[in-house]
Amino acid sequence: MEKKRKSWDEYFMELTELVGSRGTCNRGRPGCIITKNKRIIATGYVGAPSGLPHCDEVGHLMKKVIHDDGTESMHCVRSVHAEQNAICQAAKMAISVEGGTLYCTLEPCRTCAMMIINCGIKRVVCKKRYHGARETEEMFKKTGVELVVITDEIEEYENQ
Repeated sequence: MEKKRKSWDEYFMELTELVGSRGTCNRGRPGCIITKNKRIIATGYVGAPSGLPHCDEVGHLMKKVIHDDGTESMHCVRSVHAEQNAICQAAKMAISVEGGTLYCTLEPCRTCAMMIINCGIKRVVCKKRYHGARETEEMFKKTGVELVVITDEIEEYENQ
């Protein structure tokens, strides 16, 4: 029997999940990989800023967000998002992400989307949908960032 070789998206998405396993906030433990020319140039996972306590050590720092439609959701603000950490890692190492592809386990939030747009990433591949990604989808469409979501499953976690 002939073995089917994984596509680049499948390969990088599996690695993204492994990267996310290092996360220190149990609300999904998202991971992120940024690639350029089919090479990994940066990784990131969710966790508190360097030197500050992590959710897994001291608990979540929850804030309520009220959306335009009146719905409310809870967000942990102790941690830096996986996408933000990957972009920061690239910046720290003076690696340009312009023209790259970002792989993440969850659709980026609005803030991450703005960072992705401004640093010139051209393609975003996500495993699952994020319940608050409507603005992300709109911004990506307006700015020409290609968004690929592998499944329509929406990430669910406690205190959403």
